[in-house]
Amino acid sequence: MVTSAQSGPRPAAGASSRLAPAVPRHRIPLLLAGLVCLLAALWGGLLLLGLPVPTLLATTAADHGPLMALGFLGTVISLERAVALGRGWAYAAPALAGVGGLAVLVSLPPVVGRLLLCVASIVLVVVYVVVHRIQPALHLRVMAAGAVCWYVATLLWLTGWTLPRLVPWIAGFLVLTILGERLELARVAMLTRTSVRQFLLAAVLFGAGLVLTTMPGGATEVGVRLVGAGMVGLAVWGALHDVARRTVKIAGVTRFMAVCLLAGYVWLLVGGVIWLLAGDLGVSVAVYDAALHAVFLGFVMSMIFGHAPVIVPAVMRVRLPFRGWFYAHVALLHVSLLVRVVLGDALGLAAWWRAGGVGTEVAILLFLGSSITAVAQARRATSVRPRGSAQPAGSTR
Repeated sequence: MVTSAQSGPRPAAGASSRLAPAVPRHRIPLLLAGLVCLLAALWGGLLLLGLPVPTLLATTAADHGPLMALGFLGTVISLERAVALGRGWAYAAPALAGVGGLAVLVSLPPVVGRLLLCVASIVLVVVYVVVHRIQPALHLRVMAAGAVCWYVATLLWLTGWTLPRLVPWIAGFLVLTILGERLELARVAMLTRTSVRQFLLAAVLFGAGLVLTTMPGGATEVGVRLVGAGMVGLAVWGALHDVARRTVKIAGVTRFMAVCLLAGYVWLLVGGVIWLLAGDLGVSVAVYDAALHAVFLGFVMSMIFGHAPVIVPAVMRVRLPFRGWFYAHVALLHVSLLVRVVLGDALGLAAWWRAGGVGTEVAILLFLGSSITAVAQARRATSVRPRGSAQPAGSTR
């Protein structure tokens, strides 16, 4: 990981014990753009669940997936990479992703938002290339492959492909990005040559499947099955080799993060099995719903929950102290998704499917609310702490 060279103006001596650090102003609009995309995607999710909520914009439902995966997560991921690199031009990636998501949302000509998102992915690929030249590493190549998946997805979208056909490539962006992050930590802690080869085998299987999904005829179904098999392999690899296996024994925020990560691997395994068995994700609405949400909610959002205590301080220069209530939104996410997939999709119980869908949305909103509350409490405590008082390492309440 390359640390940022942009530390910003330093406070006067002794001020750090009395004042909370300032949030970098140029990052706030980027995060706000991503947040708008997230909230619009959640609203669109309510419409797709058939709830009687107002249709504010037609795109909130039609583009629910891209708004969440590219508008929100694309902005956040590329912002974190720009902060790590510490070069001004790298912020073009989150800026383009955020504006591209907003362009999709407000019903500009479709080419506008899609093109902005495509260019954002190109900048992100360049960021990874630059970082790799500074510090060559396998995990950077894996994350760069994820950014290439983002680029391919938006390029195909620009050529007129429908969103369901783009799903494997969007999944590739998020799965490879997250696994690349985990690979970096596993490399430091406990990787052997054999485990690296196992990871590469699963990743190559996953990538080969993605390529086949762009082919005509029966190759698409084979590709989806290979992507599923790759997901299964990556999930098993993560569960066996991620440092979370060890850190789950450590109390406090360390255990919280490990629980989120290990639960995410379970959902990646579930999603992979569904993709492997289904082949054609569009064979039914239930299969499509379960296949997508096991990966995009069960795996991706659980990983986001788990990484937040690290990402938020790095990006926003604010402490996100751990609170025991963080487990509430994690538990709600996984229980609600289980209800949606098992009772809703598998058993066809529409009321439970809808209840599970609403539950996952509430879990995401609770995550945002809990994080904001914890940050606000930490900033108030920092602002009123007497000069010279010790800085707490973080609460485990």
